[in-house]
Amino acid sequence: MSARAPAFVAEPALRVRSTARGGARLEAVQLLPRDRATVFDFFSDAFRLEALTPPWLHFTVLTPRPIAIAAGTRIDYRLRLHGVPIRWQSRISVWEPPLRFVDEQARGPYRRWRHEHVFEDVPEGTLCRDVVDYAVWGGRWIDFALVRRDLRSIFAFRRRVLEAVFASAAGGPGAR
Repeated sequence: MSARAPAFVAEPALRVRSTARGGARLEAVQLLPRDRATVFDFFSDAFRLEALTPPWLHFTVLTPRPIAIAAGTRIDYRLRLHGVPIRWQSRISVWEPPLRFVDEQARGPYRRWRHEHVFEDVPEGTLCRDVVDYAVWGGRWIDFALVRRDLRSIFAFRRRVLEAVFASAAGGPGAR
């Protein structure tokens, strides 16, 4: 065993903190035991969001198949949050396969939502880093009372699904 653990092991798996601009930042880190190209390919299929989102959100991709992802692509979704139906449109603002991509809310429930997905080669596989900068209507009180708890639950669910998908010995996520 190495005397020094890789730096990413010491990082919290999920952290949400307030930012100076009146918003918040969620950071999630997860190691997936597959090569970066395979992991990026998995995340480049917008319909996989349905499996990565908890069932209590009733999340559905509305944009018809196939969705060719590139900078500028817009994707429409529908979900229910605490019983309230919500329509959401995201725009891919950065597309740099297999390194990273960014989706930003074009229309939806947040004042601001920018989600950067970064994929880094490490000896054990691929380190996935999510950084979500967001702001909610109603300010920090609404964020603390409702939004952070929901985001933590959503990302915890996502982590469990990704662990199961990428731990599968039978070919993993390559099957569509």
